[in-house]
Amino acid sequence: MSDETESPFGEIEKNAPLDESEQRAASDEEPTTHSAADLEAVFDVPVKVSAVLGRSRMDVAELLKLKAGAVVELDRKVGEAIDIYVNDRLVARGEVVLVEERLGVTMTEIIKDRG
Repeated sequence: MSDETESPFGEIEKNAPLDESEQRAASDEEPTTHSAADLEAVFDVPVKVSAVLGRSRMDVAELLKLKAGAVVELDRKVGEAIDIYVNDRLVARGEVVLVEERLGVTMTEIIKDRG
């Protein structure tokens, strides 16, 4: 018995050049890999990073009545993750940490679905 089987599609030349539509299909199937070097052009682009502890809504009259020491209730509970935004787009959630005498944020979850 032979290892070769006859194809119902006729003979296909193994090293034959692909036509334009075959090249497009092949390029769509091949995974693209990127490295950090591919992003080098954007390394110096400044972005705005915000860590939102919580939010509150109030009327202007209430806002004007606030004095030093007033407490504004936020929509988050103690220990709940905070939102981390880059250029006003939610990208992660995290926790507040103390770094020496400054506040910082450690990311605990990256938000992948930003659609």
